[in-house]
Amino acid sequence: MNFPSKLVENAVEQLSSLPGIGKKSALRLVLYLLKKDKLSVEKFGDAFIDLINNINYCSSCYSISTSNLCEICANPKRNSDIICVVEDIRVMMAIESTGQYKGVYHILGGLISPIEGIGPSEIRVEELISRVNNNVTEIIFALSTTMEGDTTNYYLFRRLKEYNIKISSIARGISIGDELEYTDEITLAAAISSRMPYSE
Repeated sequence: MNFPSKLVENAVEQLSSLPGIGKKSALRLVLYLLKKDKLSVEKFGDAFIDLINNINYCSSCYSISTSNLCEICANPKRNSDIICVVEDIRVMMAIESTGQYKGVYHILGGLISPIEGIGPSEIRVEELISRVNNNVTEIIFALSTTMEGDTTNYYLFRRLKEYNIKISSIARGISIGDELEYTDEITLAAAISSRMPYSE
């Protein structure tokens, strides 16, 4: 692809490094931004600079936050006795959008996948175990119904079963192999409400 300017080429290279954006899509976006007024483009860029410089992660659940604790963990109206274990923040956001869950979360930051070389030490398993104390009464597994999700569920169950807490899993109204972030709110709400005890 021939570019009219090195500046355009550099901008296309950066945008095309994002997932799901090829060179043609990146070029279209760059040309669109060039049509915008300078202030709008500066605000666009500043938003990402501000994000990188000021974002934090919750010290409890590892969600994205601007302070030590995220809004959910800091909310006294949330039930901290129940922890919902999710793969990433996208799943947490999907569950939150249902309005059905009033507990707190633990974001693993991935799933166990031997094929990809991701073991328990690469995700936040130990951090979850350290959160299990006398106040926690239930752990909910809300992981995708994929082989990686089931492998992670099983590993966590083996680690947690010695504790005197209820271990449950979201209901399997969600199709096997489905990614939770793409599940509609009604199905996801029903799955959370109809969770069942997790067993081997």
